[in-house]
Parts: sequence; C-alpha cells; structure tokens
Amino acid sequence: MGSIKPTKVDNLPEQYQRITFLITGLDYGGREVQLVQLASQLKNRGWHVQVVSMLVPKAFTDKLAALGIPVHSLGMQRGIPNISAILKLAKIVKDFKPYFLHSHLVHANLLARVTRLFVKVPLLISTAGNIKEGKRWREIAYRLTDPWCDLTTNVSKLAVEHYIKVGAVPQDKIVYIPNSVDTDKFSPNLEMRARSRQEFSLGENFTWLAVGRLEEQKDYPTMLKAFSQIVQGFPESLLLICGQGSLKEQLASLVEELSLQDRVKFLGVRSNIPEIMNGVDGYVMSSAWEGMPGVLLEASATGLPIVATNVSGNREVVLDGKTAFLVPPQNSEALAKAMQRLMELPLFERQKMGQLSREYIVANYSCEQGVIKWLELYSQLLNHKTNNL
Repeated sequence: MGSIKPTKVDNLPEQYQRITFLITGLDYGGREVQLVQLASQLKNRGWHVQVVSMLVPKAFTDKLAALGIPVHSLGMQRGIPNISAILKLAKIVKDFKPYFLHSHLVHANLLARVTRLFVKVPLLISTAGNIKEGKRWREIAYRLTDPWCDLTTNVSKLAVEHYIKVGAVPQDKIVYIPNSVDTDKFSPNLEMRARSRQEFSLGENFTWLAVGRLEEQKDYPTMLKAFSQIVQGFPESLLLICGQGSLKEQLASLVEELSLQDRVKFLGVRSNIPEIMNGVDGYVMSSAWEGMPGVLLEASATGLPIVATNVSGNREVVLDGKTAFLVPPQNSEALAKAMQRLMELPLFERQKMGQLSREYIVANYSCEQGVIKWLELYSQLLNHKTNNL
C-alpha cells in the first residue's frame, strides 16, 4: 500500500460508489475547500455522497445542498469532548451505509477510527493536512488507533516522511496525495483585475496579498515586520490580508505599532478570492509550517509571482527562483529582501514568473488530476480488500 497504481477509475461497481466525508468543521479553510471540491467531483461522477461536520458548519452548506449532497452536524463545541458524538456519527453512517468513510483533519480522523468500533465501515481513509498536528499526544493517538483505519494520507511528501519518522503511522500505511485547485476558477482575468483594483482603490500601487487564518501557523508578525521594511523603500505599496482568527486584535495592534495603518488592509473572510488575486501584483506567505497550502495553488493558478517561506509543502508547489522566491521561515529580513527583489523586477519578468507558475500548476495540480488520484486510491483499496476476503 505504499504507492498508488494507475487503474481504470470510473468503473467501480455502483454498490461501492457510496462515501461519507467527515471533517472537524466546515469553515473557510484550505482542508475544507479540498473536501468540498472532492465531494463535488465525486457527486458529478454519479457517486452517493454525504458530508458530516463535527462542529456546526459555517461555510459551504449552500453549495453542497445545491449539488444534492446532504450535510450533517454532530453539534460539537470546539475544545469540549462529547462522547455522544460517537453514537451520532455511528447512526449517520449506519443509515447511509457508505462503502468508504473518508475523514479529514486530526480530530475527525481519531473520531472516525473510534466510531468504527461501533458501526460497520468497509474502508476508512484518514487524511492529514499538515506536517504538524500540534501536541505529541496526537501523534501517539494516531499510532494507537492506526489498526482501526485502512490508510492514512497526507498532502505533503515531507509530511509523510515526518509521520513515519515520529511513529505516527507505519511506513506501509501512509501515502502522499497532494491538494489540487480549480484552474478554471483561479485563472488570469483582466476584467476581474480592473474591478478588484477599483474596489480597493489600488491605483498604480504595487499590492501584495496574503490569504489565511490569523493564527500562529501563518506567522503574520514576520510578514508585517517584513512589509514595514518594504514600505521604507516603496512607500505607496499595499498589503491586503484575507482571513479571520484569534490573533486579529494582536495583529491590528502590531500594524499600529509599525505605523502601517494606511498600508495594510484586513479584509476578513471573502468569497471573491479569485477576483482579489487577479487584482494584486504579488502573493506573500510567511507560514512557520505548512502541509500543502491551497492558497499557494490558487495564487499560482491565477498567475501571481510569489514570495513564500521554504517550509514543507510550499517547496512542492512552487519552483524556487522560477515561479517564486523562497526564504527561511521566521526571518523578516529575508522575507523583506525577497519581496523587494520581486518588486524590482521588470513587469515582463514578473509576468513570466506568473505564466510559468500557472503552467506548472495546470500540469500537476488541477482538479481533474486530483480526483483521479483519489479514485485510483479508492480503487486500489477496494481491490486490496476484495482480494483478501
């Protein structure tokens, strides 16, 4: 089970085309986007699909409903264990009778494994979306519950190596399945660019964009400190930040401390990210660690030149020196120098970086390629199981 073998992916017998997705919460996050994308692709291929959120959903319910995909909530509250969630999930699974239960993120992965003790699930896949799962006990919990799942996947090659190294998953029970992106939705569009620049009054100013949760992992303080250095040489430059999170007030205070109130705009959660990406001139990411960030795929598909930290999945998405400039994490000076380097390039060179970036993503990480990888994996697991009955 250590690698995926190509198979004819759309000829699974209908009785096997039933899948339940379980995720910690349906919110505006990268893993949620990937789940909804995959669920939609499978539904369009005739699969029977349902989605279960441990927390009360905050996003994507309308989109899933429009596709005829039912969404269930276990009604859990963040940080509060609820044993009854096991029984709720077991009933949902029992009623739907999926052949595949596919869980995403650490809490959902552990819940799915425990729930499998109470209800029949032919195949269970656990997908992790990061190189770090937080505290060490989570890695231990993964290893202890591993016998209750059939396979673990991760979105980054380095993350797969890390999970094996720390003993979270046996080497023969984990594979790499990268994220993917809708390259039609995220693509260069001059009309979108004009609208976006007008909406945010960008004028001719060089504008950077960052999209992501306002949390420790994204390390926005390093980004803001780097941008404060950029403003010294490029006083008209702007930074747009899309996202929400627990560090919003702390980051707003840092913006004031650095006297960037007129140069940094917090836009909150936005539904028009493709349009905003088209409106800016460069994408910047300062994450201290990552899995495989969907926003880098989106920015690349939109044709943006990128400056990002050289961590885990970032280096798998971009080509350093060709489509992006990578720098060490938690180093504001290095980040600022790379941002300045990109800003000083002639326009045609930045456009060339963006064009190559899009070509690389279309060739390697499109939605169609993503769903085929998952269908190949489901087929391989099914064949392995039926051949060993």
